[in-house]
Amino acid sequence: MLVAIFGESCTGKSTLAGMLKERLGGEIWTGKDYLRLAKDEAGAKKQFTEELREAVTGGPLIYVIAEKEHLSLLPEGAVRVLVTAELKTIKERFAARMRGNLPPPVAAMLERNHGSFDKEPHRFHVVSGETELEGICGEIAAQG
Repeated sequence: MLVAIFGESCTGKSTLAGMLKERLGGEIWTGKDYLRLAKDEAGAKKQFTEELREAVTGGPLIYVIAEKEHLSLLPEGAVRVLVTAELKTIKERFAARMRGNLPPPVAAMLERNHGSFDKEPHRFHVVSGETELEGICGEIAAQG
């Protein structure tokens, strides 16, 4: 089973991925982790794409995506999980990562990117602070 968890930064993707790993086992890959598979990016991407295809019927593999360009790596059959949060929540979490300071250019970037994943196809939608994670983990696990 391949589970793709995607959304903006600071929405709770990694938290959900950790909970799914506890339930399903397997590996968690994030962003460009696949670069470690080969010496060049093209070779690494090709190898990773094959691993993703194999995980659809095997797995489990959990791929956490925060950049829209990585959605193109997903093969058909991946369980797609969109994770969203209110802009206020994202800003608070991002500020916490930056020791309580959210510079205006970073805040502007977060505002520009807010909602950028919302129209991407998905089977599950997790709303940070609203969706009960244990329940959604059970529903996702039942897909495999």
